Amino acid sequence: MKNVKRLGIAAMMLLASVSTVSAQDNLEATVSADAVSSYIWRGQELGGVSFQPTLGVSYKGVSLSAWGNVGLERTDAKELDLTLAYSIGGFNIGVTDYWFSGVSGDGDRYFMYEAHRTSHVFEANIGYDFGFAAIQWYTNFAGNDYRTKDNGEPTHAYSSYVEVSAPFTAGGVDWVAAVGAAPFKSSSVYGDNQKFAVINASLKASKDIQVTPTFSVPVFAQLAANPYTQKAYMVFGFTLRP
Repeated sequence: MKNVKRLGIAAMMLLASVSTVSAQDNLEATVSADAVSSYIWRGQELGGVSFQPTLGVSYKGVSLSAWGNVGLERTDAKELDLTLAYSIGGFNIGVTDYWFSGVSGDGDRYFMYEAHRTSHVFEANIGYDFGFAAIQWYTNFAGNDYRTKDNGEPTHAYSSYVEVSAPFTAGGVDWVAAVGAAPFKSSSVYGDNQKFAVINASLKASKDIQVTPTFSVPVFAQLAANPYTQKAYMVFGFTLRP
């Protein structure tokens, strides 16, 4: 896991260096928080009513962001994700460090990176946005992502997810239709699929509600289904931002 530790150090150094040039015109910051009726991620139900804050900075195509999730129920897992990404034109690439509470039996120590004990999962992604549609590929390459081989021994699963999405506007509302799949056998993160499986089909609608002449609140609703697990969900939420 030495490379993983170096990656985390590099990300923190990038954040520090970016913060020192906050006066530059090209630096952009993001501060927002979503409130959702349930936490649905790639066709998986991960929690009930939740709050999901975002904090990020970007500079000349390079971005570093932190995203979190905390549910109202004490039994809901807490999550903190750090993403380092780069985009140019429609192309994007990135690495995300996911951390979940309750994953390992080691007291949920955030700075524990030892194999088979860590609560972190590291994922790389690459994609392209064509405008009328976008495609993204995600693969876990380190951390807590294991499956059991036929002989009973654990092995890295390299769990992957690929998604195609298409935005459109209808009835004065912005829509996004998406279909996602686990392309091969994965760990429990995608439901222990043993082969290719479509795990997400969703339709999301969003619209800004004007509260005052200078302040609006984006609201959204999403209908999502997981054909592999035979589950369906309806989610409502809104976003608060300066």
